[in-house]
Amino acid sequence: MDEKFKQRVRERYQRALQHGERFWPDSIYKDLLVSLGLFILLVGLATFVGVKPEPKVDPSDTAYIPRPEWYFLFLFEFLKFIPGKLEWLGAIVVPSVAVAVLFLLPLIDRNPHRHYSKRVLAISVMGVIVVQMVMLTIMASVPAPAPEQTAIKTMQMLAGLAIPAITLILLFIFSTMAKDPAAQRKSLTATAGIAALAIVVLAGGSAIPLQRNAPPKEEVAVAGTIAEQVAQGEELYALNCVECHGADGDVTVIQGVEGLDGKVVTPISSKDVMYAFTDDTLFNIINDGLSELGMIPFGTANGGELSPGEIESIVAYMRYTWDDRMELPEEQRVGGIPSLAEGEVPSYDVHIEPLAKRYCVSCHRAGKENNNYLMTSYDEILNTGDDAPNVVAGDPNSILLQVIQGHTVQGVNGEIDVMPPNGKLLKDEYIDMFVRWVMAGMPQTAEDAAAAAPAP
Repeated sequence: MDEKFKQRVRERYQRALQHGERFWPDSIYKDLLVSLGLFILLVGLATFVGVKPEPKVDPSDTAYIPRPEWYFLFLFEFLKFIPGKLEWLGAIVVPSVAVAVLFLLPLIDRNPHRHYSKRVLAISVMGVIVVQMVMLTIMASVPAPAPEQTAIKTMQMLAGLAIPAITLILLFIFSTMAKDPAAQRKSLTATAGIAALAIVVLAGGSAIPLQRNAPPKEEVAVAGTIAEQVAQGEELYALNCVECHGADGDVTVIQGVEGLDGKVVTPISSKDVMYAFTDDTLFNIINDGLSELGMIPFGTANGGELSPGEIESIVAYMRYTWDDRMELPEEQRVGGIPSLAEGEVPSYDVHIEPLAKRYCVSCHRAGKENNNYLMTSYDEILNTGDDAPNVVAGDPNSILLQVIQGHTVQGVNGEIDVMPPNGKLLKDEYIDMFVRWVMAGMPQTAEDAAAAAPAP
């Protein structure tokens, strides 16, 4: 930097001092306004967009691969290119060196100019680094290549490690060797541009086929509110608990369950249970089971099928359904079996499906002993079973209607007992719901039911 240039800088600095703004209150006022705007933006995003809840952590899930937040995915992907024994090099040394270089860049690049067009080395270095970080983030967002996909793995290695490293070395070499500013600018710009393009092409070329061939991501239903948790718990309870404890949790003697038939149990909906047992106690009972009472463990950690979050949903359903000290506001309730209005025709989608889920699906699903009569869908209710059809449109003597009204029926495999098998009939309103549905022709949708309703 020659003396003339230094003098111009000093003069420009003095003019800026004369026309500049004060730190207090001018700059502070602007900072406060920007901070307030960002705060309002974050509150708005949290209120109207929110964060999609994820399943509760399951310590027993050995297949789970922990992943960092999106802003650390580039480093997560970068570590894939470092051998396991040298992981400390990629996790600690390389990031530390990169941060140190950024701090020392003003000392390395002694360019006195401030305009970006004259700070080619700094722009080139940061450009390559930013492009690499973006591409690493994209590569981390797609499935990892299979061991036999060597071409894709090579493309990722070049884009994520080899090309950026070689490019950064070349940029610093060219900045020291080229004496002519114009030649230096051209060499740095060309090197950074070619490298950035190569990184984008290789990273994108490896990510596109991996994403295209990725299996569909399984959506996990996660309850975000207490009301949603209770609704989820109702479905899980119907699948896993109704067979022994009944839909209303009031069974005292288990009936029709192999190995437990005749077993005396405490009604889990009684105050003796709901008042005496805490949520943690109920969680542990479902998770660990009670071997002395014949109850198997349901938690995945003990060989069951329910995750910790699902067990918590069942506990929430039990608490808010049977503990009279707890009650959800009416406007927050989700799910349940809608009541029939006077003259209303029930439909499968609105009335019969939630009714079957609560009282029937626990036994009438695949893998259970049920004369092959399944009730998990509309078509199954109409068409499955050794005695199919179990329901006939307009027929009050349909097998399903007979057994839920307390009558036994002779089937192809012998006598069909009363349903539910615990000896306690459905409530009259639910029996009436089934009868009215069958007599109306078993409409599937609310629109079908409205069309089947008699004219006023």
